[in-house]
Amino acid sequence: MRAVIQRVKEASVTIEDKIKSSVKDGLLILLGVENADTAEDVIWLSRKIANLRIFNDENGVMNRSVLETGGDIIVVSQFTLHASTRKGNRPSYIKAARPEISIPLYENFIKQMKEDTGKDIGTGEFGADMKVSLINDGPVTIIIDTRNRE
Repeated sequence: MRAVIQRVKEASVTIEDKIKSSVKDGLLILLGVENADTAEDVIWLSRKIANLRIFNDENGVMNRSVLETGGDIIVVSQFTLHASTRKGNRPSYIKAARPEISIPLYENFIKQMKEDTGKDIGTGEFGADMKVSLINDGPVTIIIDTRNRE
């Protein structure tokens, strides 16, 4: 699993001119699922993000997690995070999991985030043409890949 985590002042997902989800002061998570991903990856990634200390404390130091700030979260599926640009100019998405694998893992990730944070999680819609808007706070953008847990 690959996640792009953005600390946001606000974010929203619009589908067919209707807002599906919106948040203020929290996280926008773009989530890509690949064929090798498992339920263990879901648990590890959700807990890592829930406890990631990327929010400022009273001294302006990034020392607080979304758990501590009570921030809101939106999770949007994004298979293009697994694009390979090694050969040619057209990205290949061969590593991105097919829907029969990625949909259950995406839905499990949302459930796990809800369990780990105690908050409802906003979402996009798997496979939909979505318009994602955000005001990145900082800007703070973190990339985490469960295949490379550094």
